[in-house]
Amino acid sequence: MDALLSALADPARWRLVSLLAERPRPVGVLAELAEARQPQTTKHLQTLERAGVVTSQRNGQRRIYALRPGALRELVAELSRLADTADRAGGPLATYERYGRSVEVELLAARGAGWADGRSFRFSRSLTGSPELVWRHLTEVDLLTGWWTPDDLRVSELVYEARPGGRLVLEYRDADDAHGSDLVAGRAEGTFVDVRPGESLGYRLSPLLPDGGFAFTAHVDSRLRPTETGTDLDVHYRITDSTVEAADIVAGIEIGFGQSLDKLVANVAADPHGATAINSTDTGTPATTSIGITGTTGTTDRPDPRSTK
Repeated sequence: MDALLSALADPARWRLVSLLAERPRPVGVLAELAEARQPQTTKHLQTLERAGVVTSQRNGQRRIYALRPGALRELVAELSRLADTADRAGGPLATYERYGRSVEVELLAARGAGWADGRSFRFSRSLTGSPELVWRHLTEVDLLTGWWTPDDLRVSELVYEARPGGRLVLEYRDADDAHGSDLVAGRAEGTFVDVRPGESLGYRLSPLLPDGGFAFTAHVDSRLRPTETGTDLDVHYRITDSTVEAADIVAGIEIGFGQSLDKLVANVAADPHGATAINSTDTGTPATTSIGITGTTGTTDRPDPRSTK
């Protein structure tokens, strides 16, 4: 396919392919119709023949060239496959375009400081696991790294001290950026304010702008409710302290947070009997992964008022 694309990329060779699509022709005629010198035309035809686009045969003293339609059909099929892959319903391209439209809307709205204050998003998901299992996926670092990013991203740093006043740092990169060759896709820092195991989890998290400033403060409160089939999770995401520069981040909240929760649902469903990750609830000792992610799972039943602002 590489040789085929390279051969067809030259305008002069493309002109010869167009002429041969009409009918087989000898070299001299092709050179005349293409308004090119015969030696140059011969070299182009040889390149096309090596790529499998044309074939040739002797007819007396002349060499007649003909197009091989099958090669072009293979190219068409490959291009169609690539187009269909990119254009699949609900795929990454659709999300990319949806996000682009959302950015345009938010940029128009971002007229001054505080422009998005009071904006809120509500998410609800029904999970098949018990509240205890869902809580583990919400608070254990080894399980959090499996779902707590939008699609096509990976957690590259996570500090998760799930206790009132505990630190929270989340950084993520492109899923294919294994060695940190690209820029960080996102980073946020915050504090836990409500940690009641199996019941509720609340934190304040501020995404960072490129200059290191805070884009806004997200007040995220999650509630778990046991059901006959598992657990209902309700999340309220509210914005304060918004800056003008936060428009592109605000534009991605509904999409990105929703994608994360969808992965949480899938992960809990795939792990109905519990997980093998270290549970630090009993010891208070931070769990550590191989990529430098740390965290502790809090056991406090109610917030410490000294740590809540």
